[in-house]
Amino acid sequence: MAEQIIEAVDSVEKVRLVNSGTEATMSAIRVARGATGRDKIVKFAGNYHGHVDSLLVAAGSAAATLGVPDSPGVTAGAGQDTIVLSYNNCEELVAAFTEYSGQIAAVILEPVVGNMGCVPATPEFMACLRSETEKDGAILIFDEVMTGFRLAFGGAQERYGIRPDMTTLGKIVGGGMPLGAYGGRADIMDQVLPAGKVFQAGTLSGNPVAVAAGSATLRLLRDDPPYEQLEERAKQLAAGLDRGATAAGIPHQVQQVGSMITLFFNPDPVHDWQSADRCDREAFGRYFWGLINEGVYMPCSQFEALFFSRLHTEAMIDETIDAAAKVLKAIA
Repeated sequence: MAEQIIEAVDSVEKVRLVNSGTEATMSAIRVARGATGRDKIVKFAGNYHGHVDSLLVAAGSAAATLGVPDSPGVTAGAGQDTIVLSYNNCEELVAAFTEYSGQIAAVILEPVVGNMGCVPATPEFMACLRSETEKDGAILIFDEVMTGFRLAFGGAQERYGIRPDMTTLGKIVGGGMPLGAYGGRADIMDQVLPAGKVFQAGTLSGNPVAVAAGSATLRLLRDDPPYEQLEERAKQLAAGLDRGATAAGIPHQVQQVGSMITLFFNPDPVHDWQSADRCDREAFGRYFWGLINEGVYMPCSQFEALFFSRLHTEAMIDETIDAAAKVLKAIA
């Protein structure tokens, strides 16, 4: 399984298996701090990295929908070394590295956000991330729990041609079973026990049932890649949702990367949490329940990206487009 992950994700030279995406991000942050001897972490508003106390600050997805971006039970001390910046904002990133020069252990982000809707990083932002972290000696972590093996076999980093220092994986990597992984440069991963001093362990980490399911999934994705088909279906669905909302006269944006799509009830493009937060949540709620009544189950939050599988046929996509057009017309 480790060999398969290393083969698929070019930036990963060594990997450790854990039980979930949350464990993967938690462990990656600990390793980054241990490897650099620094405390501070940069994350971006609207990016969700699991229910790790220090990262459950300005999270997206369910936290945003429920209006609890900072969960009760997370102490002030847990987040005191977490710097929250605006996504896709190079100026803020440069300013943070200027202010906290030599103090930032890592920058963690979703390279295509799925937890404030589908929001891709711009090429300029990606280049800025790589440049600033390299200059300062900070570790660049791609949280590919959602994008890994979904946007390409090698994840978003393959699609965009950016090589992070560390990568976290989950969801698809377990083939439906509880499994996560974190990996990266060998010199960083060598900080983990027993080679190094950074502690990480778990009774069920790398358990044989989950690993067997994950290994079989990665073989299928390697030997019979679905990515071209997924891209075609995604463009079909994105175009159909756009037509339906336009015909209904509803201000909207449709954003799509690979098989990840969001219909934003927002007249302006969404490129960060500030713009996502201006979406019409009430309209989305009526859209969601209208589609439920039509037999279509969309993500239940405006801030959850829609994604689908190779088993969704062209006919199913057409049925979804027709149902969405009907509902959008009714709620306009």
